[in-house]
Amino acid sequence: MTIADVVFVWLGVGALLAAVLPRVVAGRPLSLPVVFLAGGIGVYLLPLPLPEVDPVEHRLVTEHVTEVCIIIALMGAGLALNRPVGRRLWASTWRLLGITMLLTVLGTALVAWWLLGWPPAAALLLAAVLAPTDPVLASEIRVGEPTEDEHDEDEVRFALTSEAGLNDGLAFPLTYAAIALAATAGSGWSADWFGTWVVKDVAFKCAVGVLGGLLIGRLLGWLFFRTSSRVLRLSEYREGFVALAATFLAYGLTELAGGYGFLAVFTTACAVRAAERAHGFHKVLHDFVEQIERLLTAVLLFLLGAFIALGGLAPLTWRGAVTGLLLLLVVRPLCGWAGLLGGGVERRERRVIAVYGIRGIGSLYYLAYALGQQDFPVPERELWAVVTFTVLASVLLHGITAGPVVFGLDRRRATERGQKAPARKQPYRGRS
Repeated sequence: MTIADVVFVWLGVGALLAAVLPRVVAGRPLSLPVVFLAGGIGVYLLPLPLPEVDPVEHRLVTEHVTEVCIIIALMGAGLALNRPVGRRLWASTWRLLGITMLLTVLGTALVAWWLLGWPPAAALLLAAVLAPTDPVLASEIRVGEPTEDEHDEDEVRFALTSEAGLNDGLAFPLTYAAIALAATAGSGWSADWFGTWVVKDVAFKCAVGVLGGLLIGRLLGWLFFRTSSRVLRLSEYREGFVALAATFLAYGLTELAGGYGFLAVFTTACAVRAAERAHGFHKVLHDFVEQIERLLTAVLLFLLGAFIALGGLAPLTWRGAVTGLLLLLVVRPLCGWAGLLGGGVERRERRVIAVYGIRGIGSLYYLAYALGQQDFPVPERELWAVVTFTVLASVLLHGITAGPVVFGLDRRRATERGQKAPARKQPYRGRS
């Protein structure tokens, strides 16, 4: 028996569980990410010949695997959203990005600087990599499959899904700020980098990302739905893997142009969605992406559990653990509440949106990326330990509580409208 044989066995078991477990955990205070994370920890505690999992030593592999998972998730999120993009319809999203995200980064950086004693560059890096939210890790609080009705989304699910779709890209300028600060100031503070950062890393790259996504999305939307050639009108053939073509084209072309590919992928998905909102091809694309996303997420969380079992949290101090918990339990909820004040979101919904700022795969990607660009005045394994602990705590806390909390919110909303209380969310069963 070789390590490769064992890996193939576990890949098969993991793929099978990724298909079965959503039905098993449906309606229970448990989530698929929790199961796979616990599975990784449990399997790697057994005396089996398994390959070592170490994102510090295999930083480049970690960066690219998480990168692929994120861009596929971004495509799925954009295709699922029914509301047309607009200032009023997306008001809660703009508040979460423009107010909540920036306040959360500032609060997290201050906590890391004060409690951990980290220099400004490292504190800002921690805040930047923990900025992206990830409702993929709690499916109950993200929107479902695409429908024809733009009003077929409650504010909680819409706000958290759209926020995650955009802040995965907007975390890049913050990460570049930490990299630039570390390069110019080392363990101190300097503002020499600020002007270049604003022009290049914020204005230029964000503009290229959004414009590139719009252009590619509109071209693909025309090709999918409106071209006069039936051979090229891909919506006629219902091939779900075309979503991967859109994902990789948007990401690769935008990155080549010097923009943020994450922003481009989400924008492309929204533009394709807008090209023909009532067409069933959107559901085909979304369902295919969702299956790939679920499988990749399961693999990554299993490997994260393996890293934990192999001692990934050994460098974690109590101060690092408290920093992660403060982000999840204090900083994000307060900043989320503040960002949505005066935005017309109902009080109970505002509370849920504020609390469920889930940390996940995006944090792992940004940390791997940043550590490949610049050395920071904090041990790498300590940085990984704090981020890994925060993701672990978020998966457990939010994954276990999201189902009951959102189900209770749905029941209360239905009761207030005089409707029959909804049943608990059922797992995906495929197209009829």
